[in-house]
Amino acid sequence: MYKANFHTHSTFCDGKNTPAEIAAFAAHSGFTHLGFSGHMDADVSMDIDAYYREIRRLQQEYLGQMDILRGIELDVLYPKDCLYGAEYCIGSTHFLDVDSPTPLSVDDTPAILQKLCREHFGDDYYALSRAYYRLEGSVYDRTGCTFVGHFDLVTRFNDELLFLDEADPRYQKPAMEAMEYLVSQGVPFEINCGAVNRNRKREYYPSNFLLRALKFFGGRIIINSDAHDMRLLTGAFEGAVRTAISCGFTHTNIIEHDSFGRVVLREIPLDQLLV
Repeated sequence: MYKANFHTHSTFCDGKNTPAEIAAFAAHSGFTHLGFSGHMDADVSMDIDAYYREIRRLQQEYLGQMDILRGIELDVLYPKDCLYGAEYCIGSTHFLDVDSPTPLSVDDTPAILQKLCREHFGDDYYALSRAYYRLEGSVYDRTGCTFVGHFDLVTRFNDELLFLDEADPRYQKPAMEAMEYLVSQGVPFEINCGAVNRNRKREYYPSNFLLRALKFFGGRIIINSDAHDMRLLTGAFEGAVRTAISCGFTHTNIIEHDSFGRVVLREIPLDQLLV
């Protein structure tokens, strides 16, 4: 049985634990694959060279025991020059391209989201979501990402604020257009457990509706916990597997080093993860 996570944050960005603590916890928990994915975006300052050095050190320490991968979570608006030492990239959209003296994220706090919508979209959350998905649809072109992170992050506070009807065509149409384009580029989509395993949302990213659309479009998935705390490395993971199966998926993907040391995506059956 595989235990794997490729969306993992440490004290180098906004996580609670050091990479060494996370790796030790994962190895003790029986992980076969662990990917670190430090944030590179407008509101996180990370010592990128020190980060790469530490992950390389851990790769050697756990060689033959656990396959550790060196990744970056890159915001769509952030330049790609930080990727020089990364083995994979999560392409994410946290911020919208608006004229603001400070970065305004769609997933920071309800107050910041409301400020973003009020000052830049005339309190029209459907206009905000259109702008979000227009930018999200460009995430592969801009970052060359290995997979798309938390595709519908714009709904982070929707369970609480109910600012969007997610069944409304004004919301669904731009989301599905962005999704269909990204699928055409061959990039997999993450099923992100972060909001569920922290009791922030009822459904995973992408929502069940969008996961079914992803299956219809022929998209691929990779399941991650988006852990900022090592105790949540497998948080809500089994539920994500069952959700993927209920939406028609039979396989997920893992990232690993092959026998030549190259980083590759490999498909594995979902039912293997429930054994």
